Order: sequence, then structure tokens, then C-alpha cells
Amino acid sequence: MSSAMESLYQEVILDLSRRPHGRGLEDHASAESRQVNPTCGDEITLQLHLDPGTDRIRAIRWEGHGCAISQASASLFSDLGPGLTTSELKDRIELFRVAMRSRGTIEPDEALLGDAVALGGVSRYGARVKCAMLAWVAGEQAIMLADAA
Repeated sequence: MSSAMESLYQEVILDLSRRPHGRGLEDHASAESRQVNPTCGDEITLQLHLDPGTDRIRAIRWEGHGCAISQASASLFSDLGPGLTTSELKDRIELFRVAMRSRGTIEPDEALLGDAVALGGVSRYGARVKCAMLAWVAGEQAIMLADAA
């Protein structure tokens, strides 16, 4: 990845951490998950809101605190989900996980992950992968809870 592209992605991450998307919990969530990264103290509570009687995601809302990466990742995750089914979002979570575990050898697929590709460079820094994955793990657990309900 070029240094100009890395710089752009860093700007996206910093901007989203300052002006997050999807922040603020709502009443009547279909499912909710709270996750904590014990290594650094990042924390997130994520809500999944489904269209009534379906598995189609209406909204993803979250609240939490932590580093710029975890906050930006939660924003990007909340932007990705609406309109997808829970199954489609589970597939995207797995694609993101594979990219994050690749140590920089796999670039995230922009067609499937949208702006979350901005987090691709994080995969080269093992200690930061948990920060990037926090919202995605919360989303995965929320999907499991919604599916079980």
C-alpha cells in the first residue's frame, strides 16, 4: 500500500474517532453485546436492530470508549450493516477477521467491506488487531443472540 493511501486511511480513522457514526444506544434492540479488550481497556456495547419479523438489519448502534482504532472500527461496522441480513453480515465479519489476522498479507475486499478497508493496515500491528476487531466481535455475538431469540 502506498504511503499516500496509508495517510488517507489514517485520516479516515482519526476523523471517525472524532466524529463517530452510529453512536448512541436506543431502546428496543433486537440484541445487544458488550465487549471489553482487557489488554488496553477499550470497551463497546453494540446493539443490533432488525426489521420486525426478519433477519434484515435496520441499524447498528453502539456506545463505548477506547483508542481511535476501536472507535473508528465501531463507526465503520455500524455503517456496513444496515440493509444486510444477519447471515451476510456474519460473512463480512469473517472476511474482516481473515484480513486482520493476515499480518498485512491480505487486503480487505472493498466491494464487501466498504470503508472498513481503511483498517487494513492495522493487521500489521498484532497488538492493535484486537482494537479493530472489538466492534466486529460484539456484532458477531449480537447476531448469535438475535438468531437464538
